[in-house]
Amino acid sequence: MAIDSGRIEAAVAELLSAIGENPARPGLASTPRRIAEAYSEFFSGLDSDPVEHLRETVPTEGTGELVLLRDIEFRSICEHHLLPFLGVAHVAYVPGDRIVGLGRLPRVVETLASRPQLQERLGEEIADALTAGLDPQGVLVVLDAVHGCVTARGARQAHSSTVTVASRGVLADPVQRAEAMALIGGHE
Repeated sequence: MAIDSGRIEAAVAELLSAIGENPARPGLASTPRRIAEAYSEFFSGLDSDPVEHLRETVPTEGTGELVLLRDIEFRSICEHHLLPFLGVAHVAYVPGDRIVGLGRLPRVVETLASRPQLQERLGEEIADALTAGLDPQGVLVVLDAVHGCVTARGARQAHSSTVTVASRGVLADPVQRAEAMALIGGHE
């Protein structure tokens, strides 16, 4: 389903009118178009399958140790308030019989983050995509993000962040997970 820019523009113009603004005034005249363009980018993952990024794999050739990519920057839009949340993802997996190029992991994160999202679900979806695409022995996804709905409204906690964890397979084991978590936190 393609994003309907015309409908977004009309909705934004209506929203501006609803808050008592004139959507035709010079400062706002281009706002509906700009927001439609931004939404096309923010929600570009709706029509993409994240597992497609994991199709090109190579045999492990005996490599079965943990693979960890830290500090993958992401941005998403909270589906509750349509406000952004920004953060980093730490993605780890223990290979089964194949591995994937490291640049593919951020693509999986970006595809899934480019949808109306909840942080908790985003981590689970990343873990599920890696499980489906690589059939690894284990997966661990740690997300640390700052939410616009927490910093700019309501609680207004400008310096707080939310951490979520999703684990599968051998990395769901508390000892194995703790070892991977130590590696995530050990680079600062």
